[in-house]
Amino acid sequence: MSVEILDGSTVRSFVEDEGAFNSSVDGRFAALDADHDGLLTYAEMAGELMSLRVLEKHFGVDEAAVAPDELAGLYRSLFARFDRDGSGMVDRHEFRAEMKEVMLAVANGLGFLPVQMVVEEGSFLKVAVDRELGQLAKAA
Repeated sequence: MSVEILDGSTVRSFVEDEGAFNSSVDGRFAALDADHDGLLTYAEMAGELMSLRVLEKHFGVDEAAVAPDELAGLYRSLFARFDRDGSGMVDRHEFRAEMKEVMLAVANGLGFLPVQMVVEEGSFLKVAVDRELGQLAKAA
């Protein structure tokens, strides 16, 4: 993990750079595709979905008041967002499309004022920050 400064334009420009974005997303897709069949099952994506910590309240712990079956249903709903054709599997194009929507939503949420945040190594946010820093170094 590292502390980085970013804003919505950092994330937005990463998403708009189709080559960089698709390469990063395709790398994550390949890492999740345990059986290398070009499709992600819920089981293959479950760990990634749970790492989103959608109900995080206190220092990396999901809200304990939520029943386990309710939390499982929430993660199934997230998987369904990726599975756009309802086949029960997520292909590379579905994964790219949903990740693009997610990242653009993050960009909109960040807005135009820089914020300091902790990002995980290898995360899409870290890749976006590193890309921007690389471009600034080239311009200097």
